[in-house]
Amino acid sequence: MSELLLVRHGETEWSRNGRHTGCTDLPLTAHGQEQARALRPLLSGRKIAQVYASPMVRALRTAELAGLAPPQIDPDLREWDYGGYEGITTAEIHRERPGWYLFSDGVAPGPDEHPGESPEQVGARADRVLARIAPQLQADHGDVALVAHAHFLRVLAARRLGLPAAAGGLFTFETGTVGVLGTEHDRPAVVAWNARSL
Repeated sequence: MSELLLVRHGETEWSRNGRHTGCTDLPLTAHGQEQARALRPLLSGRKIAQVYASPMVRALRTAELAGLAPPQIDPDLREWDYGGYEGITTAEIHRERPGWYLFSDGVAPGPDEHPGESPEQVGARADRVLARIAPQLQADHGDVALVAHAHFLRVLAARRLGLPAAAGGLFTFETGTVGVLGTEHDRPAVVAWNARSL
């Protein structure tokens, strides 16, 4: 069975500062571009049959700089809709909501165009992505790469492993790194995580 490559985009100004970046379409920093280019050796050694990416410029640019084939854009790969927490840090949220935890508590409501998502809603998006790519993984014609965002990819990894969406909190995901999900004894398993080389 083919493996699933989860590629987190390179650094942006807000990711560097720990600000929640869902719908804000920020470019990569110079360091983020370097991180994306540094993934070329890792990814060029893989037989990748299909590439999908979030519509956000930080994901699309990462795919390009990492040397991946032009991706198919999948809106379900966008980052968590942080609603009222867009652009602010966890430390700032904790001043108003001590003990707040994204993966169990969700976000504060935002404006109509970005109302926010619960962990279960993000999990439902991840499930849709996994259902769409399942035939490609089963066909074993090559790996499938998803270029997207930390919190969403953490939820997707949890769902691929048969865990609830909230279990995405068990993973960290650094900018400009790759997670590899494969199988062991025909069951989903983590092969590599936060990888910059394999």
